[in-house]
Amino acid sequence: MIENIRLSFQGIFSHKMRSFLTMLGIIIGIAAIIAIVSTIKGTNDEIKNSLVGSGDNVVNVNITQSGMEVNASDGLDFSKLPIIDDSMLDTIKSYESVEDAAIYHKTSIYEGINHSSNQLSGCYIYGCTNDFVRLSSYKLRQGRLFSDKDFKDFRKVCILDSNTAYALFMGEDPIGNTIEIAGNPFVVVGIVDKDDDFKPIITSIDDWYTYYGEENSGNIIVPDAIWPVLFAYDEPYQVLVKATSTEDMQDAGKKTQDYLNSYIKSTGSNGETDDDQVKYKSEDILQKAKDLQELQNSTSTQLIWIASISLLVGGIGVMNIMLVSVTERTREIGLKKAVGARKGVILGQFLTEASVLTSLGGILGVLTGIALAYFISNVAEVPVAISVPAIVVSVLFSMIIGIIFGLIPSIKAANLNPIDALRYE
Repeated sequence: MIENIRLSFQGIFSHKMRSFLTMLGIIIGIAAIIAIVSTIKGTNDEIKNSLVGSGDNVVNVNITQSGMEVNASDGLDFSKLPIIDDSMLDTIKSYESVEDAAIYHKTSIYEGINHSSNQLSGCYIYGCTNDFVRLSSYKLRQGRLFSDKDFKDFRKVCILDSNTAYALFMGEDPIGNTIEIAGNPFVVVGIVDKDDDFKPIITSIDDWYTYYGEENSGNIIVPDAIWPVLFAYDEPYQVLVKATSTEDMQDAGKKTQDYLNSYIKSTGSNGETDDDQVKYKSEDILQKAKDLQELQNSTSTQLIWIASISLLVGGIGVMNIMLVSVTERTREIGLKKAVGARKGVILGQFLTEASVLTSLGGILGVLTGIALAYFISNVAEVPVAISVPAIVVSVLFSMIIGIIFGLIPSIKAANLNPIDALRYE
């Protein structure tokens, strides 16, 4: 075997250009697969970190029906839901997996948000305390948060997210200015922003609708004390729970969900099922990450199959060059068989040469793929994570390609008649 490997390297380096061109298809295919897998793995890691391990470890416990989040604007009956008081909130905070918690109101509003001639729709309105802002991933960019007097005096003040502020004020300083929410004037006292990596540039009202309007992602925060004045009805609180660690997020959310739902008594009237009930449910952060990762993985699988076509082309190239090599070395094969070399020896020599050729191509492809992955990361500003299993599999796969596509030329060499081979010109 060692002698066969030595002869293989000798044959490869004696025809450097031909060998490189033969390996090129393998190199391109492996490089494409490594780059795709590394980029997708990096993206998946970032998805998981941003949703689960971002450092805030916060879970929303929302009001839902049939698994879908609902709010007062949906016109449902919330009378069976408990009114969350300080003692209930203290109970939630006492759980071992819970570090802190805050309550808040939330509803969507589809019209009636105005400033001057600018009007927005499809925003979320939050009625909350400063604890909500502190526990969430909002960061204060400008102005201030709510003061104690804002709550005590029922002041009509609000905090906007930065994109909503820009869409309404178009570059004008919003602090101290007034917007209209459902016919009520509110003074803007602060601007907050999500602590995310993706920050779309908003330069017009149309940009706002492009990035946020369809998804109801604009956010306006008001003191919870003013909520009944603003909407003229009471809506149950939802809960924001901060877990002690990333691993405790699911446990913290489920315990809070189960505790709040224990106050709900199903009447079973009018054929109402458990799914029909309005109840609390913690958002499944891990499932969110899993769904996004599965989408990424399905895309990467398609791309890998496309990249594998170049491996097929490379394998055909290996077969072609090995057939040429058999033809060139016909007299050598005849001489070896004449002095007693068996078919298995000849077969093993050419299979080894094909495997070494494709393995070298696989190694060069891995190195090229790693460099390509980092190049794509720098140019496209996407995360990258090199997958060691993908590297190992790629090299082994390239070796297998050499064996498969080198088999026919090797069998041809092994079956040559020694007399005919020696007479070959």
